[in-house]
Amino acid sequence: MLYLVRHGRTEANASGRLLGRADPPLDDLGERQATAIRSIIGPVDLVVSSPLRRAVQTAEVFGREVVIESRWIELDYGTLDGTPLSKVLPATWEIWRNDLDWAPPGGESHRQLGDRVHSACEDLRGAAVAGDVVVVSHVSPIKSAVAWSLGVGDEIAWRCHLATGSVTTVAVGTAGPILRGFNDTSHLR
Repeated sequence: MLYLVRHGRTEANASGRLLGRADPPLDDLGERQATAIRSIIGPVDLVVSSPLRRAVQTAEVFGREVVIESRWIELDYGTLDGTPLSKVLPATWEIWRNDLDWAPPGGESHRQLGDRVHSACEDLRGAAVAGDVVVVSHVSPIKSAVAWSLGVGDEIAWRCHLATGSVTTVAVGTAGPILRGFNDTSHLR
């Protein structure tokens, strides 16, 4: 089984900002979310994390060695990193939603993100067939992993919502991945 965990909340998440490669820690709620995640997943065989602090802090609650994998890092928002969502121009949202190859200045496109995340998913396929694997990552890479599991394009990112502290579950068998659960936040209540 492959558990795709979105890290717990940070102050930047709470304030409605694009949070890409900036590296703030979890806030108090984010720490409680991380602890709650552990309670629903239980013991696992492998824990993989983005190198960003908020993901690593969340991954550490599993009490196992955390394997840092840079392909699970958040989308690079370039010059938009840290921008309040409400301050991003409508024209920017329009082109971003309609062109997988568009990237903010100095940033990364959804197609580039998809290429790295899909290869990371393939590399974990064997481990997820044999046991339980947790990947702690961010909103955009998890959406891309969902696209991989469904065999669809990364444009679905704009039609999905992932809460902080959520768990998405992908069963990985010899016939391929199957999306079993998406954006589960029942443990946060």
